[in-house]
Amino acid sequence: MSADLHVDAGPLVTLDDDPAFRLHRGGKLETRASVPVRDTADLSLAYTPGVARVCTAIAERPELVHDYTWVPNVVAVVTDGTAVLGLGDIGPSAAMPVMEGKSLLFKEFGGVDSVPICLDCTGVEEIVETVVRLAPSFGGINLEDISAPRCFEIEERLRGLLDIPVFHDDQHGTAIVVLAALRNAARLKGRPLGELRVVVAGAGASGIAVSRMLINAGAVDVTVCDSKGIVHTGRTDLNPYKAQLAEVTNRRGHTGPIENTLAGADVFIGLSGATVSEEAIASMAGDAIVFALSNPTPEIHPDVARCHALVVATGRSDFPNQINNVLAFPGLFRGALAARASAITEGMKIAAADALAAVVGQDLSADYIIPGPFDPRVVPAVSAAVADQARIDGVARFPCTEEPRP
Repeated sequence: MSADLHVDAGPLVTLDDDPAFRLHRGGKLETRASVPVRDTADLSLAYTPGVARVCTAIAERPELVHDYTWVPNVVAVVTDGTAVLGLGDIGPSAAMPVMEGKSLLFKEFGGVDSVPICLDCTGVEEIVETVVRLAPSFGGINLEDISAPRCFEIEERLRGLLDIPVFHDDQHGTAIVVLAALRNAARLKGRPLGELRVVVAGAGASGIAVSRMLINAGAVDVTVCDSKGIVHTGRTDLNPYKAQLAEVTNRRGHTGPIENTLAGADVFIGLSGATVSEEAIASMAGDAIVFALSNPTPEIHPDVARCHALVVATGRSDFPNQINNVLAFPGLFRGALAARASAITEGMKIAAADALAAVVGQDLSADYIIPGPFDPRVVPAVSAAVADQARIDGVARFPCTEEPRP
């Protein structure tokens, strides 16, 4: 298919005139051999007949697959293309550039090999069955860009069926980085997390996961809002996941629009794609913390929020304090794979967040509550904390001292 475009009978324009298209031409990934095949002797060891001895040993002792194949070092990056970035349901083919990008980040930031897999099915049963059948080839499963609320059930089902880490990054990667940033923002404010009144705008995958993680980490006053207002137990239009969240949030019993609960709140976390007015932000408590994380357009412009807040974070790279999932998932999987973990526990996620927050150290300031994605300290700190917590939580297996193959 030609990449040429004709525009109003004017000069010929090609897609490759755009630098993004030029970078993506031919894809962003390739497979490389990790052992040489220089002669017949190498060939006979890498393939037949030598490979048969390895196959036989693994058939007799299945755990040897972790020592003599790439399986324990490789993650499947799986999507059905139903919630890709801010583009929505664009399908599996159009999702591939993003999944390739995710695999690129796994390798470049965490030294973790991964394979992008875009599934041409959207049913929960189909996705679960397909991933289970693929799982023997991988040491972990990273679910990506699957729409809510199906993503919750898919992850829950796979976690119950598989004995390898299953992680939905849109939920938990975001939650890890938000918790790390909020830990440091609270430290700058001089108050512990448990004393802060938090309002979360958005009750999709990331909003629910962030709210749950904050509660698990010690927050006690969290209120969540969706497009119809405050999530509370009196609403009859909640899906099961929002209904569960209503049981453990909104301790003040607020109802109505977000403005009803944002007044006097210490923290606003936006994960909604909506907007919030300057007046609403101005109504928050003094030294407020505002995480306007919708991308590319934050819920409120950061410069406006700064007029009323001590700390402002966004999901964008052109403002300070970027909440970026790349700070979490490479190190988290690197640590989980190093420990050969059978799952990723809540403790491992909180350990990742605490390690990430600790990287900032004494350099903490209003414009530096979270490290940047190119900070070389991030992945080693997160991976070590995750591996240690996996052992504490009893999910580490076949303990090894080596990191995944670089």
